[in-house]
Amino acid sequence: MKKSLWIILISALLMACGTENSSLKQGKADLLAGTTKAICYSGFRSGQHPDRGNGALNPSEAEVLEDLQILQAAGFKLIRQYDCGENSQMVLEVIKENKLDIKVLQGAWLKAELSNHLSCVWLTEPIPQEELDANKAWNKQEVERSIVLAKKYPEIIAAVNVGNEALVDWNDHKVATEDIIAYVKKVQAKINQPVTVAENYEWWAAHGHDLAAAVDFVSIHIYPVWEGKDIDEGLSYSIANMGKVKAALPEAKLVITEAGWPSIASEFGERASEEKQAQYYKELLAFAEKNNITTFFFEAFDEDWKGDPGNPLGAEKHWGLFNIDRTPKLVMQ
Repeated sequence: MKKSLWIILISALLMACGTENSSLKQGKADLLAGTTKAICYSGFRSGQHPDRGNGALNPSEAEVLEDLQILQAAGFKLIRQYDCGENSQMVLEVIKENKLDIKVLQGAWLKAELSNHLSCVWLTEPIPQEELDANKAWNKQEVERSIVLAKKYPEIIAAVNVGNEALVDWNDHKVATEDIIAYVKKVQAKINQPVTVAENYEWWAAHGHDLAAAVDFVSIHIYPVWEGKDIDEGLSYSIANMGKVKAALPEAKLVITEAGWPSIASEFGERASEEKQAQYYKELLAFAEKNNITTFFFEAFDEDWKGDPGNPLGAEKHWGLFNIDRTPKLVMQ
């Protein structure tokens, strides 16, 4: 009997060590907009999509208001947007006009300034130089748009994020680190809000020293399920991801700008389910609250325009905490 009790005690201690990392503990002042619980928001419904070369089909103002009211009722007071386009500007205006208690991490999307065809598997040929030059000009305008929005909505925009996964080796919209640093410094010089860059945790740990010194906080993406993990390792692996960044960048303030678990995914089989999504959400949120780490769950609503049009069960379409018809999944019930 005593031996069994010792085994149980040792197992409990080992489990606790796997889900704790004292170096990750931050102060409440390190929380973005004073909150732990945040969400990535893009409101495209069935039949809607961003500009894919033939123009965008955006949600209506009424649809955006409905979405924001759903998220507010679910306890989300901080959302993340990825670009400064027409749809994103509408979201900010809806928040202002309806006096919603919601803050925004406003994104500035960066297009490819380098041709990453040798590393990105879906780039089958080099991006023409004239396209890269046009992208660079567009990026400069997008950065300016982020400054304009931050000044126009100072009470709503809590911070500005410049670039999303534009530095990792596998992306199709690669930008040089020194150019992103220049964009960050330009925005910082013009606005009062903090400025960051969102990137995969591995990139930050391996290459992020110079960029971490430039940004006001380090924004990381963590996806255990994409790295072959099932839900029993979801939290511990996420904590290990954060710990890896903290070990490399000990002075950095951390914000998780993307973390999630799909409810359906042909890529992941039984590792994806509403039950596992709910468990990951609950466990990661509890850890984040204990350690004062603002965490943006990816994402608010399912979006069927994403991923392979021929695969309705693809993971990219099923990260939402709510279904595309706005009904709650198990995690939000």
